Parts: sequence; C-alpha cells; structure tokens
Amino acid sequence: MTDKPLVISCPLPRTLPLIFAPDRLAELHARYEVIETTDEDLPGLPDAVLSRARHIIGQPPLDTATLARLSALRCVFNVESNLLNNMPYDEVFARGIHVVTTGAVFALPVAEMGLGMALSLLRGIHSADADFRAGTERWGGDGNAGMRQLSGATVGIVGFGDLGRALGRVLTGFRPRLLVHDPWQAPSVTRAGGAEPVGLDALLAQSDVVFVTAAVTSENAGFLGAEAFASMKPGAAFILLSRAEVVDFEALMAAVDRGHIRAATDVFPQEPMPADHPVRGLEGLLLSAHRAGALDSAFAQMGEMVLEDMDLIDRGLPPQVCKRAERETVARMRSRPVSVN
Repeated sequence: MTDKPLVISCPLPRTLPLIFAPDRLAELHARYEVIETTDEDLPGLPDAVLSRARHIIGQPPLDTATLARLSALRCVFNVESNLLNNMPYDEVFARGIHVVTTGAVFALPVAEMGLGMALSLLRGIHSADADFRAGTERWGGDGNAGMRQLSGATVGIVGFGDLGRALGRVLTGFRPRLLVHDPWQAPSVTRAGGAEPVGLDALLAQSDVVFVTAAVTSENAGFLGAEAFASMKPGAAFILLSRAEVVDFEALMAAVDRGHIRAATDVFPQEPMPADHPVRGLEGLLLSAHRAGALDSAFAQMGEMVLEDMDLIDRGLPPQVCKRAERETVARMRSRPVSVN
C-alpha cells in the first residue's frame, strides 16, 4: 500500500496506453496508485481496494452494493463518447460523486468526417471514383446530373451538443442557412451557436443536407422513420454521425433504395454488420465503419482531460475540462457501450 490516491482503471475496449501519451501515462502512475481491472471483475476487488478508490477511469456498471463499498470515490471518468445508464445516479449525485465524459474529443474529428461525407454525397465524389475505376465514367457536365453545391445550402442539424456545434463551426465557410432541432436546448443557446431553432418537421422539409448528431435516449429511439424520410426534399443528403438507434435503419435503407434521398452513415444497428447484409450493396448509401472519431490524436486528448480534472478534484474543486453528467438527463441516456475503438 502507498500514500498515493488510488485509481481503478477499466476503460475497455480502450487501454491506458491508448488514451494517455507516454509522458502522461508516466505522470498518472507517478501521481496515483493504479489498479487495472475489468467491468466484470471490479465488484470482486477486495474492500481494501474499493474503499480507497478515489477515481475510476471507465464507466463500469455499479450497483448499489458496489457503490457503497466505494466510500472514497470522487469521480467516474467515462472515456467513451456517451454516458451510460448503468449506475444508480440518484445515489451517485447524493454522495457528490462526479460522472464525466471525455467525449468532446471526438466532436471535431467526427464533424470533419461529416463534412467530407456531405461533399461526397452532394458532388458524387465516391460514386464518380467507382465509375472511373469500372470504365463507366461520365465526363464534365454529363457526370454532374443531380449534383449541387454545399455553399449557400440549407443545412439541418438534429442535436446541437458538442458534436452538433463543432459541425456548425466546420460549416461556417460554406455560409449555410443553419437550422437546428434540439428539444433539450434553450433557443437562445442554439442562436448563440449561429443557428435557427426549428421544429423537426420544418428542418426535414427545408434542408438540403440533414446531419444527425443526437444521442440516443429513452425518448428518441427510432424517431427518424419512414415518415421523416418521406418528408425530406427529393435528392437531399442525410448523414448519420451519432448513434444508429435514433433512426429506423430499415426505413432509411428503403428511402435510399427508392432514390428519394442520398445518405451516409458512420454507425450501424449492429457492429460489425453481417457480411451478407443488404446495406453493403445499397447504391446511394456511403458507408464508414464507425471510424469518424477514432483518431490517435483524439484518444491522446482524453488522457490530458482526465489528468487535469483529477488534479482539480483532488484539490477540492469541480471538474472543468470533461463534460459533467446532468442529473436531469443522464438516466435517460440509452447508448450501448463501445465494443471496438
């Protein structure tokens, strides 16, 4: 036993060397006693360990009994992108335990990928490349039937949290008319982000490009279905960047298959998708294997954020760098834990 504060680490599928640069990992071990475990094994750790743990890196499921044994716990550092509904939050907040996420590190990388997807859908970049390789390319204006510019377009963003706001900033140079639907956000906050707050129906009907950056909650699973896709402009682009559970994926595929919209997605209802799933052969749907945010530079930022907030908490101050869970909304989150980086 040492005099250092104790940290329990269970960030699977991520690892400490992934989320801490070598010098920051050395700093973590210099400042703290670190016990590495798994979600499944954490409840079996001896009381002598659990009672001393000040911080947890990861968001393992914690039942009431395990939480009671974590008598010195000050903060749970979720190193995924979305908070999980896997602990008794009322007890956590009553004890003054912080639950925070480093998910903001993914906002800009995912926003950049979303921009790339939008440009490719609007200008047919990926399809033109495939046609050229197959010897069926169409030259000049013949290859631009149905194409349109992003500059000056009406762009809708569903969900205006960290990712949605990062996307708004990335789009600034294209001078869009930016519409936002986010029922969890005050209209003045949306306007401060340079966007017009609107209802979902208006956003879908008016937008040339729709980005979905909303987290999945107990209230919005599958809320974008056949009716929503039918209400979009013919030929509009639909780009799914957050979680597949917010859409009816079969309805999305059907809307693309009949040529009503073009679409791109970085997320899927099952990951990985079966090798024989029809999504793999669907024309008009640009596919990315949940890789939009998974950059080494983003992972390394996580360690920086964790160390900064650990230092603040150790000095009796609130965390300031990571995003804190809100008691009014966190239990409504319904995201699945990530299975791959």
